Amino acid sequence: MCKKQIFLATAALISLSAPRISAQETAGQIKWYGFIRNYAHVDSHESVSGTADLFNYLPKDNDNNTATYHLSAITSRLGVDVTGYKFNNLSATAKIEADFYNGVSGVTGTAVLRLRQAYVTLGTKNETSSSTIKIGQAWHPMASDMPDVISLNTGAPFGPFSRTPLAQYDYSSNNGLGITAAVIWQQQYTSAGPSGASADYQKYSPVPEIYVGVNLISDNGLVRLGVDMVNISPNKDGKLFTTISPFLYAQYKKDLFSVKFKTVYAQAGEHLNLNGGYALASDGEHFTPTRNSSNWVSLSYGKKWQGVLFGGYVKNYGTAEAIVADASKIYFSKNSFSNMNAMWRLTPTVIRNIGKITLALEYEVTSVQYGDNTKFNFENALADKELHWVTNNRLQFMVKYAF
Repeated sequence: MCKKQIFLATAALISLSAPRISAQETAGQIKWYGFIRNYAHVDSHESVSGTADLFNYLPKDNDNNTATYHLSAITSRLGVDVTGYKFNNLSATAKIEADFYNGVSGVTGTAVLRLRQAYVTLGTKNETSSSTIKIGQAWHPMASDMPDVISLNTGAPFGPFSRTPLAQYDYSSNNGLGITAAVIWQQQYTSAGPSGASADYQKYSPVPEIYVGVNLISDNGLVRLGVDMVNISPNKDGKLFTTISPFLYAQYKKDLFSVKFKTVYAQAGEHLNLNGGYALASDGEHFTPTRNSSNWVSLSYGKKWQGVLFGGYVKNYGTAEAIVADASKIYFSKNSFSNMNAMWRLTPTVIRNIGKITLALEYEVTSVQYGDNTKFNFENALADKELHWVTNNRLQFMVKYAF
């Protein structure tokens, strides 16, 4: 046998004995996106607002009707999407997104870059279903579906608002049935407590926040039904305080028309920017959560010219148990007040879309029913005496260029 034949035979033997690599790898594509966005607004009443006063919550319980105004571009955004990567049957996408909120205290300061979202999604797909796992900082499952308003608050505090670290599993079948399950940690949007709003109460809890939901998807409709269970340790001693909050979201879209609806019945709920919290029960041994009903509906029609109408209603039902006769033991949302009984909001919006340019004018009226906080009812943690309404009118203009 010649040397050439010996070499070929040896190479063939080695190739037969060596492990075969059958992986098929596809490179991903990177796409930059973002926008320059400017807001200008004027308010008729002193209000609780965040993010350079752009994120409006509710008017304060006072007589300050001095008009205020503001102009800011700090919500301009920059992001990167990575799509198309595959390794055999495993696909992967990723997102990292930032804006310029950091560095601003009140309405003063120099805006610097801050992280909004950063996550990777791993997925598999077959003929009948698909599954994904999302890990990183992303929208909370109860906050991901939003109304069509241009306001930075996207309807909060009438609906959940939170981006947070999580590990989320999604299953979707071809018949439109889906399941979502997530374990969630707190970071920017946190629970209230004896030391103020902090993620430490969850840090000392032996159980993370857990979400489980069912999704129904059709050609024109979407329904989500889920429940969120929060586990914190208010005294940072490992003793668990658990709250459970169910929610329902539904939408219908056809041609240029859409209607969306969301309702949450929250125990506490302040970690989702809802009006709620908890208090020390009258026995001084355990905590009892407030009960809060938060609801909104959004109607939208049009494309080049778009009209939007948003309506929201919140009701504070207080606690199911009596609490200690000490108002300092009520741990309520940092963006609201424990003497808030009810509130409503109406927001009509006109939007003009010109290619990648959006111009919008929005009127937002928010009215809150407060009780006298010096006449607190400690049987249900409500200020239900001398009820009165306080209203703020906000007129807001937005110009945005997307790229």
